[in-house]
Amino acid sequence: MSKATERPARVSPDEAVSGLQTLAGYSTGSLYDEMFEATGLPRPAARNVAEQIASLPPSDVLSRQQAAERSFRDAGVTFNVYGDVQGTERIFPFDLVPRVIDAAEWHWIEVGLKQRVRALNLFLDDVYHDGRILKAGIVPGELVRSSTKFLAACRGLNPPRGVWCHVTGTDLVRDVDGQFYVLEDNLQCPSGVSYVLENRRVLKQVFPSVFRHSRILPVSEYPSRLLSALEALTPDPTRRPSVALLTPGMYNSAYFEHTLLAREMGIELVQGSDLAVLDGEVVMRTTHGPRRVDVIYRRVEDDYLDPLVLRDDSVLGVPGLFEAYRNGQVALANAPGCGVADDKAVYAYVPRMIRYYLGEDPVLPNVPTFVCFDEGDCAYVVENLDKLVVKSVNGAGGYGLMIGPQASPKERDEFRNKILSNPRGYVAQPTLSLSRVPALVDGHLEGRHVDLRPYTVYGDDVYVLPGGLTRVALKRGSLVVNSSQGGGSKDTWVLAD
Repeated sequence: MSKATERPARVSPDEAVSGLQTLAGYSTGSLYDEMFEATGLPRPAARNVAEQIASLPPSDVLSRQQAAERSFRDAGVTFNVYGDVQGTERIFPFDLVPRVIDAAEWHWIEVGLKQRVRALNLFLDDVYHDGRILKAGIVPGELVRSSTKFLAACRGLNPPRGVWCHVTGTDLVRDVDGQFYVLEDNLQCPSGVSYVLENRRVLKQVFPSVFRHSRILPVSEYPSRLLSALEALTPDPTRRPSVALLTPGMYNSAYFEHTLLAREMGIELVQGSDLAVLDGEVVMRTTHGPRRVDVIYRRVEDDYLDPLVLRDDSVLGVPGLFEAYRNGQVALANAPGCGVADDKAVYAYVPRMIRYYLGEDPVLPNVPTFVCFDEGDCAYVVENLDKLVVKSVNGAGGYGLMIGPQASPKERDEFRNKILSNPRGYVAQPTLSLSRVPALVDGHLEGRHVDLRPYTVYGDDVYVLPGGLTRVALKRGSLVVNSSQGGGSKDTWVLAD
């Protein structure tokens, strides 16, 4: 029996802690640790993982980490970094130690995500139709209409089944008090789910014994769930729909994900140049002539979908696509216009949306947010930059961000000027002490900050992928988990009830 498959000896919780301490000198400090309680004992949900790792010699743990990295490299699990002079394509960093969430806590997260996605969907439908929430003053109308992601061309659109956000990625963080908070919403083209699938595949290969002794909810059904939701959007339910995934191409940061999802769902992967609109229908060019496309899972951002209606310099989209969509000849997921809900200033009003549309209190709270569009908030922010995290409302990937306590006086002055010259473009939040998970660093375990991005599919019902993507800031002390800023990921386990 090989080392990779043999069953490690069971050890007591105290021995497990001792083993990990020997391996890493691991300490939770004053932060919330996802694996260990403040006493140093493993949390109940993570005890099995702690025991398994502690039962292995350090050399074995390291060899498994190296095996995981080889598997990622061999499978081509990559992401692209724009503007990187050393080359755009990198292997996605992976850490062997999983993050574990118990069943009761996950149930609460799942309920909160479903509530949030339903409210956001109602908000999108409202602002592109009657705008009741704007007229009622619950959300400032000027704030929404001034968003660079608000598409006037989407006014009056009626997506199939009334669903705008078919796939949502919601970023969650846990503070020192153990409470999960929503950090931001991603509704336009949320990415990262391919790494969830690959993380699970690789960890099962290199750490099979841990899975044998844990009841972990599967993630493998995500592609079939997504495909079912897409097929249900077909304009012609009398025949089997033709579904395609529209990608910007191989230089896009998420191209690996596009290829993986298309393969797993058994659908065509296409670029804008592969499609055309003929007689009002969207068709795909093939060696056997044009073939109709009924549903497009688009991974091209709103502005680039159709040069006739949106950005006229776009070469990524399809001329005439927007009209075909408006006329019901093709379905798009996610619906155009979703990006307005990604605006970090609009995010601040989601709790109000939940109360307005659903008549419920939010299950998952927002991080307290100061919207510089508001004069009072703006005045507070510019006077307290040393205490706050400042974000561009349209920033992504860890860019357009200033962490006040870690910034130099010069950097704070630069952001102060940016805010005062464009208040609408910035929000600020208190600096959270993000929870940590042990990560393998230079041969031993050290705590690293993490967030969590669960994925929600809105079809006939609302499905939440168990766990989602745990992103980890691999740089010591860093709070920025984005892969473009040196972050990686972990497998996320949700234990069965």
